[in-house]
Amino acid sequence: MTVTIRQVGPCLAGEVEGIDMRKPMTADEVAAIHAGMDKYAVLVFRNQNITDAQQLAFTQSLGDIEHAIGTSLRAANETRLPTTFADVSNLDKNDKPYARDDRRRLFAIGNRLWHSDSSFKVTPAKYSLLHAVSLPSKGGDTQFADMRAAYDALDEETKAEVQDMVCEHSQMFSRQIIGFYDFTDEERERFKPVRQCMVRTHPVTGRKSLYLSSHAGGIVGWPMPEARGYLRDLIEHATQREFVYTHKWRLGDLVMWDNRQTMHRARPFPAHEPRDMRRTTLAGDGPTALQIAA
Repeated sequence: MTVTIRQVGPCLAGEVEGIDMRKPMTADEVAAIHAGMDKYAVLVFRNQNITDAQQLAFTQSLGDIEHAIGTSLRAANETRLPTTFADVSNLDKNDKPYARDDRRRLFAIGNRLWHSDSSFKVTPAKYSLLHAVSLPSKGGDTQFADMRAAYDALDEETKAEVQDMVCEHSQMFSRQIIGFYDFTDEERERFKPVRQCMVRTHPVTGRKSLYLSSHAGGIVGWPMPEARGYLRDLIEHATQREFVYTHKWRLGDLVMWDNRQTMHRARPFPAHEPRDMRRTTLAGDGPTALQIAA
């Protein structure tokens, strides 16, 4: 079957037909998916009733995996999934929803803020692929913001101002926004800020994007209060309705997005209901900015 993609969002998101992730990908199918990502930045694959192994094989056909190590508050003996997956569910190792006041759940509520996956790592993520295994009775949508369109809509003075800007990203910054300060000394060390460029240029299309995230909590060379106010204004600009696609999940959906060109956020859902979402992630090509010398 020929791969076809039709636009489903206002300025991003395409729904893909002609891909069965239970089967190995052909070279033409892989090329079509990459081309679709370059164009839309978010791709929706419906009715993908696949196993974890099939999701992983599909992901690896597109590039190198980023392992999910040390990015949540789950201890090593509390995990449900191997490190080839990021467990973005609300479930403990026994597949039961976390208690409402469990610190692991409270930390994960930070995913309801606009962010880009792994922007808090020296080498940030390229693609994320999220598969819906079980869904709550309501809520739990995922929203995506087109950071290319957001950049294009800036005035020329702001484009010049952000062009060479470097920001500091950390999961501590995003969690502090929601009032989560409960970090151990080990976690504070693990979540030390890294530097990322504010503007990224796509290596294929040449199109520029704002590289924003709730993980961004400082601008190099700026006073902190001024930097955070500026970043808040930019995120508000970038998440206007005309730049946003809202995905309403169905069981078996797999949604893939390009973290270099988008931000996303999860929406609330009933705390006592399971939401089992399994993410595989493609590693980025390298750092976007020079880091502070050790």
